[in-house]
Amino acid sequence: MALTGSRGSAPPPSREAEPMTKTELATEASLTVVDWIDERAQLSQGLRWMMFRKVPKGINWAYTLGSATMIAFLNQAVTGVFLAMYYRPSVTGGAYASIRYINDDVPLGQFVHGMHKWGASVMIVLIFLHMGRVFFFGAYKYPRELTWIIGVVLLILTLVMGFTGYLLPFDQRSYWATIVGVNINNTAPFIGPYLGDFLRAGPEFGATTLSRFYAIHMMLVPGLMAALIGLHLYLVAKLGISAPPWLKAQEPEVAIEKVEV
Repeated sequence: MALTGSRGSAPPPSREAEPMTKTELATEASLTVVDWIDERAQLSQGLRWMMFRKVPKGINWAYTLGSATMIAFLNQAVTGVFLAMYYRPSVTGGAYASIRYINDDVPLGQFVHGMHKWGASVMIVLIFLHMGRVFFFGAYKYPRELTWIIGVVLLILTLVMGFTGYLLPFDQRSYWATIVGVNINNTAPFIGPYLGDFLRAGPEFGATTLSRFYAIHMMLVPGLMAALIGLHLYLVAKLGISAPPWLKAQEPEVAIEKVEV
């Protein structure tokens, strides 16, 4: 007699796990590192709070001007670090010669210098458009007054960064244009003469003026802007985005009971 086994089909023969590809190994390793960092730093909660939030209906491309301005600032920071590796703030031919060396001899130097030069103009245009959108849409009103004030300060710092960076090539055009700009600052009431002396690093335009402008342009203003941009983004995430002015707020429906007399 033949022996009968248990009902059902027999289990498939066991197979060894197929080895993972290099891409799968790299992906798994990167996820492991991210999980290890997040377990100790707890960064995912803050990123979720910042990135995933409700936005009002009716927003359009005009609401991206703030993000575009921040991208322009990051472009200025990255390209500025690259240029600072070769730039020499010296009035005895070092500044102008270093700019020529960047444009003529450094690989992709002219491209990066162009991104930094024209990126400054792009950032100024974008921040003016962003401030105009906030003003005309009424997004500066309660409870976003502090966000608006920080934006105004960032606008002023952007103009200061553009003004101080204009002198750094130290050619004839930037030299005389900066002298005119500093003399205009001297005409301001009360603080004008003191502001002019601060920018010139003395009573006259001398060798230390270029170093003063370079320090303001490279360290002081970007540091202040980075801190204020972080606070600005925190307030935007906390208070939310204002709805477009053409959308009327929906009023809650109130039930009216008829009273029979």
